[in-house]
Amino acid sequence: MKIIIKTKNLELTDSLDSLINKKMKGLEKFIKVLKKDFSEIFIEIEKETKHHKKGDVFISEAIIRLPGKSLVAKSHGDNLLKAITQVREELEREIKKYKTKIIELPRRKYRKTKRELL
Repeated sequence: MKIIIKTKNLELTDSLDSLINKKMKGLEKFIKVLKKDFSEIFIEIEKETKHHKKGDVFISEAIIRLPGKSLVAKSHGDNLLKAITQVREELEREIKKYKTKIIELPRRKYRKTKRELL
């Protein structure tokens, strides 16, 4: 799985890079079940200070490109780690939902064919 990181108004340090890679590598086990080893994750992390009176706001967005489908997750928060964690959790939910649809489709077709034969 290939992870591409882009930052805006924020410096990409080694610790931030390793944190993002550590969080997103955990998603690989869900994607490998689908036998999709050529997936990519695009992550954009942005620090926004406009229009906010107190503190910084961190926005994180992640896109996973799978064959036939792109999964998108967005999150924002006052803490960078919190925003990254929320995006990972949302992507995990979307991958599980996608996986369920992919697995159930042949089963539904089989049941439909079986009903038609009987």
